[in-house]
Amino acid sequence: MASKKKAATRKSPGKAKAVQLCELPPVPDRALPDGLGPRRMSLIRDIEKKWVNGTALQYHFLDAPKAWKGNNKQKKAMRDAFREWKDLGIGLRFAEVDDPQDAEIRIAFEPGVSWSYVGRDIIDLVPDPHDRTMNLGWDLTTLHGHDTALHEIGHALGFPHEHQNPNSGIVWDEEKVYQTFAGPPNNWSRSKTFFNIIRKIDVSEVEGSVWDQDSVMHYSFPSGLIIEPATFKKFALVPKPGLSPIDTDRVKAFYPPLEDAELPELTAFESTPVAIGAGEQLNFRIHPEESRRYVIQTFGAFDSIMVLFDDSDGAPAYVAGDDDSGSDFNARIETRMVRGRQYVLRLRLYYALAAGQGALMLW
Repeated sequence: MASKKKAATRKSPGKAKAVQLCELPPVPDRALPDGLGPRRMSLIRDIEKKWVNGTALQYHFLDAPKAWKGNNKQKKAMRDAFREWKDLGIGLRFAEVDDPQDAEIRIAFEPGVSWSYVGRDIIDLVPDPHDRTMNLGWDLTTLHGHDTALHEIGHALGFPHEHQNPNSGIVWDEEKVYQTFAGPPNNWSRSKTFFNIIRKIDVSEVEGSVWDQDSVMHYSFPSGLIIEPATFKKFALVPKPGLSPIDTDRVKAFYPPLEDAELPELTAFESTPVAIGAGEQLNFRIHPEESRRYVIQTFGAFDSIMVLFDDSDGAPAYVAGDDDSGSDFNARIETRMVRGRQYVLRLRLYYALAAGQGALMLW
């Protein structure tokens, strides 16, 4: 998520207004084998929670239990926030669905706390279709509420908290931070404050990323909590409202607009070279000649995530996927495909031992 732009500093004298802040669910890092090189580890950590580009993310508003049900104004505010991300021209698609079993993102409006699982943790950690993957705990029709909606969707797209960027150079007055967030309106424990504020994200998760003080993924902080940069001893750190220019650059770099050109065909029993760089993606169409069980597999010394969608109706539906990152195995999908239907295969590369030395095959 590299960007060469410098973030504009937004400073406010005195204390920022105390507001309720997002609380990420505590999720441990995925265990990876010992002995992975730093470059390989870095690429895996940067990509592992993000979606393959072209994914259609479907969302649903949960109306049960009763405490989770939002009113029409709150639902509209969320729809507007999804539209704002979509209008950047990114390659992801968003669609509201009526059945929670069809939704990756399931939204509740229980008062008190706002949070979201990050990226593909939605799939891996919340398999129950009637359980929420995101909660909006306060009014979304205010300026702070609108930024909260954008912020939680940013987590669902795979982006972490920006104030925990290890490139920020922030040095906290830790005891003052603990004391501040132990009080209203957040009332956090020390462990919750550490996880959401003081803890630095591993440098591998933000490779090449400058600190964006105006990111919608950044909290605001009153003066006196930050020792370095020294400016914020006297000035509050208050990000500008909305998506920052660097937010836009980052999301479009990872989810670039999809090209309208016809995708190449992946033909059974023909080997297709995989010659792309880390973080890049290949996309193919598959038109099965017969209805049967097929195998799709990569070959070579590289890490990748491979996802198959049924695109017959113009709205890509997830069929199957495999992530072989950090292992000595190759990505492999075994699934039934039906003659007369159209499928899209998307393959994103994490890391390759040798550029261009890999292949993909369908049989």
